[in-house]
Amino acid sequence: MSDQDSKLPDIAYVSELAKLFKRFRLDELEIETGEQRILMRRGDLTTSAQLPMPAPVPVASAAAPAPAANQAPAAAETSGSGDYITSPFVGTFYTSPRPDAPLFVKIGDTVSAGTTVCIVEAMKLFNEIEAEFGCIIEEVLVDNQQPVEFGTKLFRVRRL
Repeated sequence: MSDQDSKLPDIAYVSELAKLFKRFRLDELEIETGEQRILMRRGDLTTSAQLPMPAPVPVASAAAPAPAANQAPAAAETSGSGDYITSPFVGTFYTSPRPDAPLFVKIGDTVSAGTTVCIVEAMKLFNEIEAEFGCIIEEVLVDNQQPVEFGTKLFRVRRL
C-alpha cells in the first residue's frame, strides 16, 4: 500500500455515507473521525475534492462501523418500557407540515411502515421522519417546534 493509499478513507464507509447523503437528500454532509474528515457536497464536486486530506487514520479506525448506520429515517429503540421512534439527527421537531395543517399522527393512531410521523428540520432542510415498522402511537414525547438532538425519543410506540 502506498503512502497516498493510506490517506484515503475506507471505500465501504464512504459508500454508506453516500447512501445516507442520497436517502436524506442532504446538500452537505461532514463527518470527522479522529484525524480524518470527510466532506460531501451536492453540486460543485470540485469544492469537496480540493479539501486537504488529514493525517492517515489507522485501518481499524477507518473500518469501524459508520455512526450513520444508526441514522435511519425513524430509528427505533427498544427498552423495557416499549419501543420509541427517535430523531436521526439534530434539528427542530414539527408535528405537522405547516402550522395550519393537521398533525401527521396523534396518540392512538395506528401507522404502517413508511408512514410520515413528523418532520425534523436540520440546517433549513425539512426531513420527513417515517415509521420503520407498523405501530400504535402511545405518546408524543416532544413538543411541537422544540429542538431535538440525535437519538432524542420523539414517540413512544407499540409494535403491531
